[in-house]
Amino acid sequence: WHAVFRSTTHCGAGCTLGDTLGETLFFLLGIVLFGSTLLSDYIADFTLAYLLGVGFQYFAIVPMCGYPPLKGLWEAIKADTLSLAAFEVGMFAGMAAMHWLPLPKLHPNEPVYWFFMQIAMLLGFATSFPMNWWLVKKGIKERM
Repeated sequence: WHAVFRSTTHCGAGCTLGDTLGETLFFLLGIVLFGSTLLSDYIADFTLAYLLGVGFQYFAIVPMCGYPPLKGLWEAIKADTLSLAAFEVGMFAGMAAMHWLPLPKLHPNEPVYWFFMQIAMLLGFATSFPMNWWLVKKGIKERM
């Protein structure tokens, strides 16, 4: 479970960084896609989390396994796609709850917003742990 925990925290680091950047950038730039701030956040968060997550995997896998660049990229994509998607499912559920619960509308420039986002990220960790377990067990993701 130690290796899976480390794999999950590695995935969570890319996701959390991407999510934090996505939320902040879209808020500061006032970007709203399809008339929905929640959908906009989902798109920004997933895109940035995926790019950073694959990047983190790439720079961990290539030196560890000695892969050439294209093979390393493919292995990073295989290792991170399902893990990241599982993390985002949990996190997006937390974000949806924050968005739809009868609370005052929260924004990324408020500490309470980030308190709830931390809870959403913990949900993301909880939903990605089983996926990381499976990926490590099947040899799709390297043990860390």
